[in-house]
Amino acid sequence: MRPKDEILRQLEEIGIKNINDLFYNLSTPALYERAIRRREGTISCNGPLVVRTGLHTGRSPNDKFIVKEPSSEDNIWWGKVNRPIDGQHFYSIYAKMMAYIQNKDIYVQDCYAGWDENYRLPIRIINETAWHNMFAKNLFVEAKEEELVNFHPEYTVIQMPNLQADPEHDGTNSPVFVIINFGRRLVLIGGTSYAGEIKKSIFSIMNYVLPLKGVMSMHCSANVGEKEDVAVLFGLSGTGKTTLSADPTRQLIGDDEHGWTDMGVFNYEGGCYAKVIKLSEEAEPDIYKTTKTFGTILENVSMNADTRQLDLDDGTLTENTRAAYPLTQIPNIRVGGKAGHPKNIVMLTADAFGVLPPIAKLTPEQAMYHFLSGYTAKVAGTEKGVTEPKATFSTCFGAPFMSLHPSVYANLLGKKIKEHDSQCWLVNTGWTGGPYGVGSRMKIKYTRAMLNAALEGKLDNVESTVDEFFGLHIPSEVPGVPTEVLNPKTTWENKAAYDETAKKLANMFHENFKDFAADVSDEILNAGPNKF
Repeated sequence: MRPKDEILRQLEEIGIKNINDLFYNLSTPALYERAIRRREGTISCNGPLVVRTGLHTGRSPNDKFIVKEPSSEDNIWWGKVNRPIDGQHFYSIYAKMMAYIQNKDIYVQDCYAGWDENYRLPIRIINETAWHNMFAKNLFVEAKEEELVNFHPEYTVIQMPNLQADPEHDGTNSPVFVIINFGRRLVLIGGTSYAGEIKKSIFSIMNYVLPLKGVMSMHCSANVGEKEDVAVLFGLSGTGKTTLSADPTRQLIGDDEHGWTDMGVFNYEGGCYAKVIKLSEEAEPDIYKTTKTFGTILENVSMNADTRQLDLDDGTLTENTRAAYPLTQIPNIRVGGKAGHPKNIVMLTADAFGVLPPIAKLTPEQAMYHFLSGYTAKVAGTEKGVTEPKATFSTCFGAPFMSLHPSVYANLLGKKIKEHDSQCWLVNTGWTGGPYGVGSRMKIKYTRAMLNAALEGKLDNVESTVDEFFGLHIPSEVPGVPTEVLNPKTTWENKAAYDETAKKLANMFHENFKDFAADVSDEILNAGPNKF
């Protein structure tokens, strides 16, 4: 461990001076003690630390900015996702933050993003609260004692949730700010206590740094079977990425963020940040167990004030309740966070229109089309004004975190698929028998059976039919799954309504893909749904 004076000197180099006290790389029990002493959270009856994030219970995408500066300006995919902020406003907020930190206790975690020693990023996370520092300790890769002796962070995140911006003066959209400066290798976060902003700011950095080195950066979960067969599962929030990757028959590599190098895949993180609303012990036993384990942080989970019993079904504070826990709490993990090249690539969607098949095999061109589309659907009631299923397209299955142009990630993925002959699949974890409000959610046991069949090679030689609307190859049979479930049209009572809904969604795909038409080959362009 490095002397405290040396860390203080390094902090002074970036402007942090005159602090009250420094708490450097504290253990989990020590951070618990500090959090409780400072009344940052409470302990549930089974041991997790339960915290509240206040007004902000999710990410604030409209408050994320990237500083427009010479070293990165030409590489960034500027637009609605990556909003520019000028250097003058950045330094104004930076000066305000340096003044705010004075006379405060601060918590520092030195750790890594990434398990691959050739590509991992040394990072430093600086917080004003103990529980956010514990979050960083849970989510990133812990540095060994001997590595801390000469640790030099390449990027530093300074997160001060109680410091707010002045939009009129600071050039922000609200009091919340998440600002990445690639030139200074700094991230400033303020105005929000939602811990996910820390995690995703580092992901945005990895999505910038690694593709420029030829590494495919992916918003996906990954696991590996007994035969060292690796699977990666792309998917947006709510599609089952975390749930399906936590398979007791396969080792979990990671549940959310990975890189794909010339040697194989590696996890960026040392922990998981899982949704736990309505979490079922029967359906997700491994994740459920973490909600009763010391070391887990539970965000905005309802708890009885007297008995300290949790109510995972209560979404009063938010539907986005979260558990942040180290990977070591999952029993069947890939120690070291690395494995070989993916044999199977799965693209998950939760189709609330109920017209996509529960599983379909994709050609490489179809895989590229659906990767660039990044489709899922929001259901009625999830947002104000949403009264019917609403298509959501998030390119590369993670547009809010993609710092470079989508074509960079798409070209890398296409190259990797071709080089390693990866099989590609589309899996719909959404609705069957009709759209949301009419049909029902696909049973998790059926989805698991279909996914396992694909990963075990049981669908390689099965006959298939081609869907008339989306051109997808639907297997005629899957072990353990009723045949009538496989073709979505057969599950609808009103076949004419199915046809109209399928045409509607197909046209949404085409409308969305106009943004990529000039950047892809004709083969990829023609791999999408039929036009109606």
